Amino acid sequence: MRPAPTILHLDMDAFFAAAEQAAKPSLRGKPVVVGGLGPRGVVSTASYEARRFGIHSAMPMAQARRLAPNAAYLVPRFTLYRTVSEQVMELLGRLSPLVEPLSLDEAFVDLEAGGSARDSASARATGERLRREIRAVTGLTGSVGLAGSKMLAKIASEQAKPDGLVLMEPGTERELLGPMSVRTLPGVGPATGEHLRRAGMTTVADLTEAGEDELVRLVGKAHGASLYRMASGHDDRPVVAERETKSVSVEDTFDVDLHDRVRVRTEVDRLADRCVQRLRQSGHSGRTIVLKVRRYDFSTLTRSETLRGPTDDPGVVREAAGRLLESLDTTGGVRLLGVGVTGLTDYTQEDLFAQAAADAEATSAAEGADPVAEAEEPEPRPEREPESGTEEATERHWPAGHDVRHAEFGAGWVQGSGVGRVTVRFEEPTSAVPGRVRTFRTDDPDLELSEPLPLVAVPPDPAAPSP
Repeated sequence: MRPAPTILHLDMDAFFAAAEQAAKPSLRGKPVVVGGLGPRGVVSTASYEARRFGIHSAMPMAQARRLAPNAAYLVPRFTLYRTVSEQVMELLGRLSPLVEPLSLDEAFVDLEAGGSARDSASARATGERLRREIRAVTGLTGSVGLAGSKMLAKIASEQAKPDGLVLMEPGTERELLGPMSVRTLPGVGPATGEHLRRAGMTTVADLTEAGEDELVRLVGKAHGASLYRMASGHDDRPVVAERETKSVSVEDTFDVDLHDRVRVRTEVDRLADRCVQRLRQSGHSGRTIVLKVRRYDFSTLTRSETLRGPTDDPGVVREAAGRLLESLDTTGGVRLLGVGVTGLTDYTQEDLFAQAAADAEATSAAEGADPVAEAEEPEPRPEREPESGTEEATERHWPAGHDVRHAEFGAGWVQGSGVGRVTVRFEEPTSAVPGRVRTFRTDDPDLELSEPLPLVAVPPDPAAPSP
């Protein structure tokens, strides 16, 4: 524990939903829900207006629609969220070299390491300045917690929501934590919380009164000792600037179970390509390919294959995932598929064709061909044809909430689509009033998807020459 509250925790308020409200003037002050819109979709983020109806993260989207049928339901736009996240992380980086991102909208900052704070007064001033800068740069709000440890700083930011700042003075931890629910502590989920409730412990003060020995008896040695330390306010974990990436993966849940084996393989190939794209963006290659299959009865099967060397070749990952699929029984239907790569290493040029070259060498040796020539001149892989009957083959896809641009009416966003029509509201983040709504054919040549617009107007560069 530090003698001064120099560990800062930032958590953006309802990040995805708030970004959508900032981008769409017509949705400001109204309930907005972001997540998967299919029958099996779940809520990713709900605006504070939507939370008043009882909607929360991880809730089935069908349940959310029953609670708030008139809310705006949008598909996530991760391109926008990553852009805003980079702006926020840049602001945090100005405070200290020790910034530990936990997600796109959440991070710890060691203010002491950056000389940004040395006591309570300077820490509070830094936190308030950060909140003002975030609003000015992104148009969004964030809640800040300040304390002498990471655990307490995170609890403080939860108390500060929305759009606030809470500072926990060192020495007051046990007094502040005492009346809080045991679920406030990290690692205490529903099962552990219920177990403790049955033992008569519902608050953090109950845990400290019970003592370490009793907690060890109830939940085990390791967890019990850790729980007692947290309840007493002790947390010595440092802020770590860089977290090592251990794996990269993507997965999709399907609205309707997949029964066609060819369709399942096509989806696995598509997921493998997306996984490799993320792998390359992170600057890594990997040795172990992992396939995840959740069947119609919710049973989940996982298979993996370790290659001879690390790779970021999409062909290699597709083939490995395909081999893993052949070993699984998908009879009855598949509701979720996932492809991942683990055993990561830093990207090197030699990684690209390591596995392909080795396979080519083995094949060529058996056929008496020149292995070097085969490895250096791989036969081009044909593009996969879209499956007949799929949406991509029949009409363009217009996800709800995504940005579009029309040749005549300019920038807007998709309110909804179906039956060969797409409805667009034409407005921009800087629009003073909600924009007008128009409907077009889904194949209208003047309408196209576009990149998200900045949430805050960029001021003109005074050094730039006048037009």
